[in-house]
Amino acid sequence: MSEGDLAAALPDVDTLAAGLAATGYLADEPLVTALFLAVRMGQPILLEGEPGVGKTEAAKALAVVLGSPLIRLQCYEGLTAAEALYEWNYPRQLLGIRLAEARGEQLREADLFSADYLLARPVLAAIEHPGPRPAVLLLDEVDRADDEFEAFLLEVLAEASVTIPELGTRRALVPPVAVLTSNRTRDLHDALRRRCLYHWIAYPGRERVAEIIRRRVPAASGFLADQVAGGVEQLRAMDLTKPPGIAEAIDWTLAASLLGLDRLDPAGAAATLGSVLKHAEDHEMVRAQGLAKVVGDG
Repeated sequence: MSEGDLAAALPDVDTLAAGLAATGYLADEPLVTALFLAVRMGQPILLEGEPGVGKTEAAKALAVVLGSPLIRLQCYEGLTAAEALYEWNYPRQLLGIRLAEARGEQLREADLFSADYLLARPVLAAIEHPGPRPAVLLLDEVDRADDEFEAFLLEVLAEASVTIPELGTRRALVPPVAVLTSNRTRDLHDALRRRCLYHWIAYPGRERVAEIIRRRVPAASGFLADQVAGGVEQLRAMDLTKPPGIAEAIDWTLAASLLGLDRLDPAGAAATLGSVLKHAEDHEMVRAQGLAKVVGDG
């Protein structure tokens, strides 16, 4: 897609905000503006924030709005450039060798290491996406990867190209929209930060959380959505091992709704606590302080 076509499809921030809301993702104006600029400027964007504030969901919703595939790379310690780029289809190569032997043919190395035997991993798949609109390349939890992988990303993000030794350099005809997320388990290097637009996603206020819940769990009562939003706010004020995020608020509401509850009392909160808190220590702390403090008497 040309720059003009993309401008026509996404002319302003309000259009993107409406598109995101239509997917069920409610974003505040600063976040929508940051995503809009990333798409229109053709620059990667780094989204940081506490776990569960909606960083990954932002990339998913953006892909829906653009009508583009979401190509996700989950980062982890020890992730290598090769694992992010491509691998060779060894079973198919072996079959090719056996077929050639059966025919009495001699295979060259170039015959085995050709595009026919290449399996694209997420980064290469995003670069080779033919368009017309750019793919959304989600580099999720990039803070979990190593320094060496960060250095690899610098080249990819700067050039929208990768080099495969056997095949040469592959350049994107339609550069992907790269969305990097980080929970700040470690600091990213300044070189990577400088390459990206940046936005910190804060945990939304109670009213926005309630609205998100109502959109994502329409079967739940409005009272229950408000109550869960307030309950999650109370839980986040405690010294928990893992404070709940938006995903847990949605799960808590869904669990209560499936049990036929249109509001939470301490007994209902106790029955559904595993949907919002995921550590035994947190369960003990909340029960010790009293579930009525979290949800009231229902």
